[in-house]
Amino acid sequence: MEKILITGASGFIGSFLVEEALSRGMEVWAAVRGSSSRQWLQDERIRFIELNLSSESNLTEQLRDVQFDYVVHAAGVTKCKDRRDFRRINTEGTRHLVNALKATQQHLQRLVYLSSLSIFGAIREQQPYEPIRETDTPQPNTEYGRSKLEAEQLLEGCGLDYVVLRPTGVYGPRERDYFLMAKSIKGHVDFAAGFRQQDITFVYVRDVVQAVFLALHNGATGRKYFLSDGQVYQSTTFSDLLIEAMGRPWCLRLRAPIWVLRVVTFCGEYWGRLSGHVSALNNDKYHILRQRNWQCDIEPARRELGYEPQWDLQRGVEEAVAWYRENKWL
Repeated sequence: MEKILITGASGFIGSFLVEEALSRGMEVWAAVRGSSSRQWLQDERIRFIELNLSSESNLTEQLRDVQFDYVVHAAGVTKCKDRRDFRRINTEGTRHLVNALKATQQHLQRLVYLSSLSIFGAIREQQPYEPIRETDTPQPNTEYGRSKLEAEQLLEGCGLDYVVLRPTGVYGPRERDYFLMAKSIKGHVDFAAGFRQQDITFVYVRDVVQAVFLALHNGATGRKYFLSDGQVYQSTTFSDLLIEAMGRPWCLRLRAPIWVLRVVTFCGEYWGRLSGHVSALNNDKYHILRQRNWQCDIEPARRELGYEPQWDLQRGVEEAVAWYRENKWL
């Protein structure tokens, strides 16, 4: 039986990866922290392992007595109270994992690393927009993007067989950031920023999972693949579909200049530091929302991995909203 280690297993994407690995008959090791919720990890077949990604020596000891065929590194943070935590967790955590895997002489067939389209920042912003391609030079404009790019770079020449996946905005059941839009619409407000055309891309969580398991066996070592559902949407499409799926509640649609967004996210960042709570409206969010072009070229993933998106935005939003309702989030 093939053994797979999934880091970030208690998270949004990680929990779906665990379910898929179990459905394939794999021996699944879910890497969690002691404080992690196991709400989505109830299957009795799951083997839990607590990994301290902040300490290479601890990590080496924790991995010393078990061997894996595959590792999917999905652990990481998308928002932090202290911006230094992005690098500490996303970059250094990856470095520690790679070094520990090598120190324990794991006979891995492959490591799959979940990165992000955000490593490219706001490029190709001149209309008409063109897809971001793997030959473009990354110019991350967020702390999150910089930390993920640095993690990608340290994988180069690491001596392990690895593939990097770069999904665009991932949504679906259990996801909380896009859920905030649904929650806002339920409160009868839909807010958008900026008046210039914004081309947005999405990928449903189950399509990300599909790509991960394809990448365990397909694609060349060191390759990096963009993931989306293959479509390009306008900035209002997601909220339009949410409104439809939620039964068309009346909704006040507000669109403000970018500078208003700058003020709101600055205040959110400041309040987060004062209160000690992570705010969804922060400096990184400002750069993400002001970016106008989120197109990306997924043809290499189609050609080399055999990836073919199964969920367009309408179908994905309908399923996500149904799940939010079933689980009393809405």
